[in-house]
Amino acid sequence: MIKVWLKEVIAGCLLKPAEFPVSQFTRNCIIGEYLPYVLERSKAVEVEKKTLKLFMLGNDRMMGHRGNPWQSVNLDHPATFDTLAMDTDDKKMIINDLENFVRRKELYRKVGKAWKRGYLLFGPPGTGKSSLIAAIANYLKFDIYDLELTDIRTNSDLRRDLISTANQSILVVEDIDCSIELTNNRPKASRAPMHPHQYGQENRVTLSGLLNFIDGLWSSCGDERIIVFTTNHKDKLDPALLRPGRMDVHIYMSYCTPCGFKLLASNYLGITDHPLFLVVEQLMKVTKVTPAEVGEQLLKNGDSCRSRGAVWESLQCMGLQCRGVIKGYCTYCFTRDTYSLKVGEESIIIIVLEFVDF
Repeated sequence: MIKVWLKEVIAGCLLKPAEFPVSQFTRNCIIGEYLPYVLERSKAVEVEKKTLKLFMLGNDRMMGHRGNPWQSVNLDHPATFDTLAMDTDDKKMIINDLENFVRRKELYRKVGKAWKRGYLLFGPPGTGKSSLIAAIANYLKFDIYDLELTDIRTNSDLRRDLISTANQSILVVEDIDCSIELTNNRPKASRAPMHPHQYGQENRVTLSGLLNFIDGLWSSCGDERIIVFTTNHKDKLDPALLRPGRMDVHIYMSYCTPCGFKLLASNYLGITDHPLFLVVEQLMKVTKVTPAEVGEQLLKNGDSCRSRGAVWESLQCMGLQCRGVIKGYCTYCFTRDTYSLKVGEESIIIIVLEFVDF
């Protein structure tokens, strides 16, 4: 015999238990298979419906108020791995690493490691570091804690703020090389804060204080956490911050690649193939342009950009038509109807919808 409690959804009251006679085999199936499935599915539905939050340190903590120092707003960032202008192999690597991390709780405990993962995103401005963080949050359904180190006075304050973060979350320190002096400052006092008027005293947050939370004893105060640092200048960071166990995965956010350009053209224009893509692949080898710059150009004219001319205009914006940029690598010439690009012994002839006057 098995008892089942039925809940009336509208009234919200708990009814009397209903009794159903079942065999021992059915009972074992219900307890051993069905109920675990229901629990697992309910957790999955809860995660799917979760409203992500973006947390930042509140002003109350500066006035000595107790309680949770974090304040939050809803995070409704549309970035996903499908929209990121990154090479497909790089995105697959990141996704595989994230999936391995979230399902290895027992392994982390078995080997004596805190269940956390560190990612360093480095590269030029405008290459999508913040968008990647949002994509990770949307993929894992993790809240984001945006930590401004310049808002923190001491290592004790830093420790108190960090242990107030929740499990299944992403701690983000953007532009870590600019937010506070973290290079070779472990044996000496750090410099004054970037905004000294905030507290009227020297900022005493040190690299050692930050490292103690990342992989010291305090790192075990919480589970399933991801730590992300971003920087435009990886070479400025102390090597102690970069080693495995602290920043486990280093991800270079590069300038726009042909693969990234095609994805942007697909997202913005609905174009999956275009004759000028051949030109893009060749010219991107000798010039540097960020995904943000390409996206801005494609966004300028909105729906009117859905033409071959839009791709050509984006090439102009990137400076790929500049003779000085590609001098010594390839030669080209224009007529009113065609674009001719010669790379080595190979020539590519592209039909152009409109003549571009230099």
